[in-house]
Formats: sequence, C-alpha cells, structure tokens
Amino acid sequence: MAEPHNPATAEADADAKAYVHGEMAINEQASTFDLFMAMTKWGSLGVAVLLVFLVMWFHPGGSFMAGLIGAVVLAVVGWVALKSKPQSH
Repeated sequence: MAEPHNPATAEADADAKAYVHGEMAINEQASTFDLFMAMTKWGSLGVAVLLVFLVMWFHPGGSFMAGLIGAVVLAVVGWVALKSKPQSH
C-alpha cells in the first residue's frame, strides 16, 4: 500500500492508532456537562415559576396574591422534584 503524501493525514492516522478507548481523562467534560444540566434544570424551573406568577397576576380577574401563591407552590414542588437524589453505588 502506498504511503500517504499528505503529512497531516499521516499524523492523523498515527493519532488514531495511538488512541486507546477509555484511557482519556474526561473530568472537565463531565464537570461541564453536570453544570450545564444543573443550569438547564434550575433555569427551567425559574422560568416556569415566573410564567405562572405573571399569568395568574395579569389574567382577567387575577390578583398579585394568587400569582404569588401559585408561584410559591410551583417553586416548592419543583424544588422537591428536581433536587439531587442520593447516588447509590
């Protein structure tokens, strides 16, 4: 088989052959993923609480207290549902 003429291709082939599955440290990637998931989870709850508060406050016949109560109830239920569960190993 002919040798590749492109040095970049030869280097890429050497890197692919040197790779060993499961040997790469992925601590930073795992931490970034965990942070992204936490921000998504809690940010979504925050948006939902704000939306419930504003809808219940400003709909016809609504009041500030109804919105506040609905938002607090959703925040408490959401917090209980979304808090981290203990990991069993």
